[in-house]
Amino acid sequence: FPTDRTTEIGQLISSYLGREKNLEDHTIHLLFSANRWEHVPTMKEKLQQGITVVVDRYAFSGVAFTSAKGNFCLDWCKQPDVGLPKPDLILFLQLSPEEAAERGNFGHERYETSPFQEKVLQSFYCLMEDKTLNWKTVDASKSIEDLHREIKSIAEKTMQEVQNKPLGELWK
Repeated sequence: FPTDRTTEIGQLISSYLGREKNLEDHTIHLLFSANRWEHVPTMKEKLQQGITVVVDRYAFSGVAFTSAKGNFCLDWCKQPDVGLPKPDLILFLQLSPEEAAERGNFGHERYETSPFQEKVLQSFYCLMEDKTLNWKTVDASKSIEDLHREIKSIAEKTMQEVQNKPLGELWK
């Protein structure tokens, strides 16, 4: 479940990220959250069926990016996502901004500038201080094969640990 750019909300987000449309900062933050909430019924259905759900970015990315803008506090940024399904595991793929900039397509979307990415990284570090969440940092500069192997191992271990645990709610 990455940001779904096929819904009306997703199309607005896509045009904003592609610099085709300008939206006020509070508005875009709330639209990203609304896009996540659109997926909650499907996520819960899949989880109840015993299907493992993998989400690309999720609420933490939205909070980190908006709070990096400087005129937003972390708590305000978290509020629209309070009550979302709580993840059993959050993988943070750590890569220096310099290495990220060397990868393909960097800089095409809004926010893909190195100074801004540094602020986003600091916001992520603040979010990782929440000990009620299961954060695991992975070195993303490894080869794709090694990275895949490490992520698979962490995910499988977590799946076994949480097998019979009920679904929690984020930031509640």
